[in-house]
Amino acid sequence: MRGVIYARYSCDKQTEQSIEGQIRECKEYARQHDILIVGEYIDRAISGTSDNREEFQRMIGDSSKKLFDAVITYKTDRIARNRYDSAWYKRILRNNGVKLHYAKEAIPNGPEGIILESLLEGMAEYYSAELSQKVNRGMRETALKRKITGKAPYGYKADKDKNYIIDESAATIVQTIFNMYENGTGPKDICAHLNSLGAKTGYNKPFNLSSINAILNNERYTGVYKYAEIRIEDGMPAIITKEQFCRVQKILASKKQAPGRGRKTEYYLSGKLYCGECGSGMRGEYGTSRSGAKYYYYTCVNRKEQKACSKKNVPKEWLETLVVAETERLILTEEQIDVIAKQCAALHQKERTDNSEVKMLKKRLEDTQKAIENMMTAIEQGIITPKTKERLIQLEQDEAKIKHEIKNASVEVPHLTETHIKYMLSQFLRNEQTSDENFTKQIIECFIHSVHLFEDRLYIVYNLTEGNDMKKTESDFAQLREIYGSAFHEIGSLHLHYIPHVRNAVLHACVSP
Repeated sequence: MRGVIYARYSCDKQTEQSIEGQIRECKEYARQHDILIVGEYIDRAISGTSDNREEFQRMIGDSSKKLFDAVITYKTDRIARNRYDSAWYKRILRNNGVKLHYAKEAIPNGPEGIILESLLEGMAEYYSAELSQKVNRGMRETALKRKITGKAPYGYKADKDKNYIIDESAATIVQTIFNMYENGTGPKDICAHLNSLGAKTGYNKPFNLSSINAILNNERYTGVYKYAEIRIEDGMPAIITKEQFCRVQKILASKKQAPGRGRKTEYYLSGKLYCGECGSGMRGEYGTSRSGAKYYYYTCVNRKEQKACSKKNVPKEWLETLVVAETERLILTEEQIDVIAKQCAALHQKERTDNSEVKMLKKRLEDTQKAIENMMTAIEQGIITPKTKERLIQLEQDEAKIKHEIKNASVEVPHLTETHIKYMLSQFLRNEQTSDENFTKQIIECFIHSVHLFEDRLYIVYNLTEGNDMKKTESDFAQLREIYGSAFHEIGSLHLHYIPHVRNAVLHACVSP
């Protein structure tokens, strides 16, 4: 019988001697069982919790080429440290006519051997999980003692007891970066300056924008020790003062908020505005005059791309201001807010007591778990295809996702009363905010379902009820006027008409752009 040896050691303080010991035991096993060793596959410093091992995968691939009849490994945990990978790859080897042998674990043939092998694999998985838990616990204890848990940030190094101490040469560069940035020098120029001096990062590479930004945002330089959720003020030596760090953070925040030259103008009616002439959507555009000034407008997509519509462009600010002003006039009144709050409170109460979403998710979880069970049964029975593992992994990901959704859906929804909702809606009543961009955006996002623009008039459909159809035509509005004729109310000199408390609330305004 031709056999190969597979050996592996993890990175937890094991060395090449571990490989030598495994190979020696495997060769002795081969001699006792009359197996001719024709090759070796060795993975160094790679955990068995992952199957992403180069030599291991090469061995699995070679098993289909009939190059050997057996694989000898030291123990069950050398193949994998989780039961799923172990079952998967043992099945592949078996289907390829390759038998798996363990040099230091005698697995008998028959049903009792299956049970014993499963126990050994379970113990290996338990050991791996327990080791990970111990490592995390040990790292946390190390952090509570304010010692270095990994690679020290640039500007620091470890003393003999793994305490943080300042690396003077690197710390000088950190201080230079903060001083230059605070004095108005940009990250790009700071990089150029440091690289011209031959300075290197902690990875012995030239500085770039990412490394500069990482340093400017690292609170540890003020002496704050951080590890996971642990945070200790003055837990390590400070390289810069807290005051300077705060000043730099304010500059960074202002840079993020500043409207740079490349900032895009937001078209608040985008996706909600439709051409009344042809029914196509209207999108935001801008142009530049001869003087260099930019002007912003909405244009019909059909007119822009197909030249098939006569609808004129409409100024962005004029249209958005009109829509917001008429919304305030018609919807944002004390009377309408009372009606909306009452309806919202009733709907909210219904949603709080309706657990249909959780029931649906639990049914999906049950179906997914059943599918996983069926897949595992198929694998155990030898029914396997190249897509089997991929499908099983997808099902397990779906299972985790559905459990998370059930957890979120099961959280009790805070109780909102009619008074709460009226208070929130009343925030839109402050007329002095109508010129503010954020106010315009909030009004349109919250209340506007769609706007249908003609040359001489517009229709606004509000988000007061479900079932609104975006692509309404003139005939649809004519039909609504005919059906609800007596329900229209003429308001003001713009001939505004509003249908209250019906399926579609419509504003009809005769305007002159």
